[in-house]
Amino acid sequence: MTDTPTRLVLRSDDIELELLDAGAAVRRLVLRDTDGTTTDAVLGHADPLTYVTGGGYLGASVGRVPNRIDGGRFTLDGREYTVPGNDRGNALHGGPAGFDTRRWTVEDASDTSVTFSLVSPDGDQGFPGELTAHATYALDGPVVTIRYSATATAPTVAGLTNHAYFDLDGGSTGGVLDHTLEVAASAYTPTRPDLVPTGEVAPVDGTPFDLRSPRRLRDVLAEPCEQLEHGEGLDHNLVLDGTGMRRAARLVGATGRTLEVHTDRPGLQVYTGAHFDGSATGLSGRPLLRNAGVALETQGFPDAPNHPHFPCSVLRPGEELVTTTTWHFTSTGAHR
Repeated sequence: MTDTPTRLVLRSDDIELELLDAGAAVRRLVLRDTDGTTTDAVLGHADPLTYVTGGGYLGASVGRVPNRIDGGRFTLDGREYTVPGNDRGNALHGGPAGFDTRRWTVEDASDTSVTFSLVSPDGDQGFPGELTAHATYALDGPVVTIRYSATATAPTVAGLTNHAYFDLDGGSTGGVLDHTLEVAASAYTPTRPDLVPTGEVAPVDGTPFDLRSPRRLRDVLAEPCEQLEHGEGLDHNLVLDGTGMRRAARLVGATGRTLEVHTDRPGLQVYTGAHFDGSATGLSGRPLLRNAGVALETQGFPDAPNHPHFPCSVLRPGEELVTTTTWHFTSTGAHR
């Protein structure tokens, strides 16, 4: 019998954040509007056990390597490694038993922060080296900070991210098509039909991926574009402008609630949830349908181990991978 995941709740004046040790996942993120109204701004499974048996990445910490590795194969220091395929022959989010499927250990917890840890043994899913990962969530007023870190005992590839799906209207409008999205990215990485990058870094000019000015998602997805056909919508890595901690994206719901994503990562995967088909039930009790939420995954580039000109994903002994992403929420304009 599978044990029910351990539930932890963080609270500030503006946010209640529910986390699970299964996948070090965000299950619920409740925003408090200025008039006292509360809204859950992320998608979560109604049954917590779903996070153990197959959560579909909702709110989970994904790794050892987020996104896709072509054919599950990569070469490191002259040796080829193979990760089992779980997405059209490619390895997605660390393979079929990625970090989203694991029970993480609660290392430290308070009313406003939690740190989880996970040890991934040498050879786990085919990856070399034992890797020790930490995920810390912290609340400060209307801001959620997510900090990932990792060290390894042998050269490996690594990169962690959170896979929350946002719906700032709390499901009241039936999805995110009327959300507007702005992303500070002048380029993107085009993909093959199986969503593995071709290796090209292309300008966004004249494409649906030009989100440098706010655009309604409904309008973006309506554009005729072969790349959008690959993902049945947006499922692409945008190359973020600048370096260091900076604003990557701004999402605004139809109600006026706003999310700003800040990160020190080089890329942002924008995914509009084409796979939701009603088979999963959300916390509202309603089935999750296409475009129920949008994922804004801060990351290195997909398939980076196979593209030397992409930002390096190699982690060596004595080094530490440290990444920080923040979610800044505001309810300004909501429920006027």
